[in-house]
Amino acid sequence: MTDFVHLHVHTEYSLLDGACRIDKLVKRAAELGQKAVAITDHGVMYGVMDFYKAAKKAGVKPIIGCEVYVAEKSRFDMGPSAGESYHLVLLCKDMTGYKNLIYLDSMAFTEGFYKHPRIDWQLLEKHSEGLICLSACLAGQVQRLLLEGRYDDAKECALKYSRLFGSGNYYLELQDHGLEEQKEINRQLIRLSQETSIPLVATN
Repeated sequence: MTDFVHLHVHTEYSLLDGACRIDKLVKRAAELGQKAVAITDHGVMYGVMDFYKAAKKAGVKPIIGCEVYVAEKSRFDMGPSAGESYHLVLLCKDMTGYKNLIYLDSMAFTEGFYKHPRIDWQLLEKHSEGLICLSACLAGQVQRLLLEGRYDDAKECALKYSRLFGSGNYYLELQDHGLEEQKEINRQLIRLSQETSIPLVATN
């Protein structure tokens, strides 16, 4: 599948949540004839330089990203009042996006750390330029709302992200790892896409 590009990948830098070794990842992508691959480690960008060098050496385009944690309220809210934190995949499409992602990740650690390095909507509003956004897995905000049976709220949430990142820069993410929940949520995401014209992307 040379036209397929992995856009949601956790490496060994996603502690306790990633099995891909960067050198083997880019080598395998090259063997399969895939022209690009992304890494989106959870909350961190520790592997970016190793990934960039390895991908360039293998002749594969490196797509730098991160699966960030977004605080339900403010990144400054901690303790019992903090609420949930949702997953969101951010991918750099240019140098502006790379600088914004570095800044977001730095603020997640220095200002928003509570259980995880967290950003919030206020930071996203100011630093979304140059980034492509995917709605993430079942732990993404849109998917969580769908799991709770709140379709209209999920739709408004998706539209909010779409408005922020702009047309063609926000995607509803479909995943199928054999979970019944994913199959049901995928059906709802497809419906949501049809109603809003927000494009879909399949990741694994």
